[in-house]
Amino acid sequence: MKTLLTSAVSLAAMATGAFAADDVTLQLKWVTQAQFAGYYVALENGYYEEADLDVEIKAGGPDIAPVQVLLGGGADVMVDWMPSALAARENGAPIVNIAQPFKSSGMMLTCLKENGVASPEDFPGKTLGVWFFGNEYPFLSWMSKLEIPTDGGEEGVEVLKQGFNVDPLLQGQAACISTMTYNEYWQVIDAGISEDDLITFKYEDEGVATLEDGLYVLEENLGDPAFEDKMVRFVAASMKGWKWAEENPEAAAEIVLEYDETGAQTLSHQVRMMGEVAKLTAGSNGALDEADYTRTVETLMGGGSDPVITKEPEGAWTHAITDKALN
Repeated sequence: MKTLLTSAVSLAAMATGAFAADDVTLQLKWVTQAQFAGYYVALENGYYEEADLDVEIKAGGPDIAPVQVLLGGGADVMVDWMPSALAARENGAPIVNIAQPFKSSGMMLTCLKENGVASPEDFPGKTLGVWFFGNEYPFLSWMSKLEIPTDGGEEGVEVLKQGFNVDPLLQGQAACISTMTYNEYWQVIDAGISEDDLITFKYEDEGVATLEDGLYVLEENLGDPAFEDKMVRFVAASMKGWKWAEENPEAAAEIVLEYDETGAQTLSHQVRMMGEVAKLTAGSNGALDEADYTRTVETLMGGGSDPVITKEPEGAWTHAITDKALN
């Protein structure tokens, strides 16, 4: 993947006998966990170093908006979900999807059966926990498809702004809550609730799945050949990390744990998470599938009088990086 960027770099390399590694800063969407294992594996296993890259991985969190970090120059590339990325783009943030390691969505609603929810027809009159900060868009699109108002009442649902935990379900504040197949669902199980007492509604199964965990950069940077070259090498090395993680989930989880500076994660939780995440990255070579993109856009525009995005995005993704990285 090594490419001579300019004649000047070529001469410098000849003079020193080696390439100077190019700096790349990656901003994650959330905290250090197996959701991002591919990047930590690529770092730990030396794949970035082999690609002449010096990669810094910045963990996210509840107070960190990746798009703002990117716009502010705090990162070269970020991990984000497509609904929030496309909404941000429509609102003026010139961000572009350059790769899509996640093929499937892990988002779902998890409900206690005792709360009287057996199917989506049972949602009206119930309180549903929903993540915000850009994560609410798939839910709002789904409710619009079901023609269920989200402003309460007997015919609608009461939306509870859910923190990034499962407390509303455990404390009886909501009939259902937002969970990911690889994380919060298992927090419910670990809290002592049997899987037999739960019912889940996967967005994939409901036909409203939107793409998650893609890689995004600023559009203007793609016009710089040196930046493009860095991203080609970064994506190639990252996908090598992802495929290794899929094949070695326990070892990948151990690597993630090494980079968790908070000490909050456990090996058993990360191994389980990696097993579920591997199901979502399976089938992706890193290139965005146009059919998946189209489905995501149609879902986001299908919001009736209150769509997530109001028009077909233009220039929101490119195969320019993956065409070179994967060939």
